[in-house]
Amino acid sequence: MSDQAKPVDEQAKYRARKVAILASSPVSLFELGCATELFATSRPDIADWYHGEVINCSSEPLLAAGGLTLQAKPFSSLAGFDDVLIPYWPTELVASADLIEEIEAVYDRGGRVWSFCSGVFLLAQTCLLAGQAVTTHWRYKDRLLNKFPELDYRGDILYCFDDRIGCSAGSAAALDLGLEVVRRDYGFEIANRVAKRLLAHLHRQGGQSQFVEAPVPRHPDLLSEVMDWALNNMDQVFSVEQLAQRACMSRRSFDRKFRSALNQSPKSWLIEQRLNLARAQLERGQVDVEAVALSVGFMNAASLRHHFNRQIGLSPSQYRRQFNR
Repeated sequence: MSDQAKPVDEQAKYRARKVAILASSPVSLFELGCATELFATSRPDIADWYHGEVINCSSEPLLAAGGLTLQAKPFSSLAGFDDVLIPYWPTELVASADLIEEIEAVYDRGGRVWSFCSGVFLLAQTCLLAGQAVTTHWRYKDRLLNKFPELDYRGDILYCFDDRIGCSAGSAAALDLGLEVVRRDYGFEIANRVAKRLLAHLHRQGGQSQFVEAPVPRHPDLLSEVMDWALNNMDQVFSVEQLAQRACMSRRSFDRKFRSALNQSPKSWLIEQRLNLARAQLERGQVDVEAVALSVGFMNAASLRHHFNRQIGLSPSQYRRQFNR
């Protein structure tokens, strides 16, 4: 790999990027399904959508649970691909030198490489993770660090992504990272459209907990009406106390039931929804930060800037310059 990797081709961000989806036996169907749904499913209503192709890195057919056998193009070269996605990887499988070299070559020519769940076991066999934060599903932690003790492992988060290298925890976190890639390539509104088709939460921050012991939501009907009201009135300034009153609960009971159902506080949820709307406006080129702040229910621009910097790591103006397509 070259000492100084090339920057991502800005023009390539807005054409149909070719994504190599690497697979091997035994197949993890959920993670492979997330990868193909996000990056290999045709979406004719979205211009320049991804062209994804599953590549069989095994020497034999791909075998999955339930006696299922899958056919895919056999690996020979990753030339012509813009990005590489590793949705899973058998934890004890050592990749061929040719495969490692091809993955690194994609990165060297400005491409991106990211993994879901156990896919980090292949990613760690490359030299791409030096200095990078790494995560995977919590049950793979010990196995991963035993094999690759030099990794900068981050345990209780959903995903890490620095624009060119990424990895996620398992299951639904694969969708979170995938939707984050879509958002950075196509913007908030397209990512929101794709998320709605998947019936998925639009975007959970990578730093959120994996919620190892997350309970099944217990009070969805109790909270859904007040949440719907909040989402339909984000241009207004209202507090969590007012939401609790609409739910006919004390603030303490409302906080407890909300956290039990969604695994986050109502305050953090409300800020997250306001920031999502602000991001969408900034991506459309809205210049006046004060107007954006008021339109999504913040008291003023200073409040928006505070939460934007805290949760996203950029000022609203910096975000607009970076993501305004």
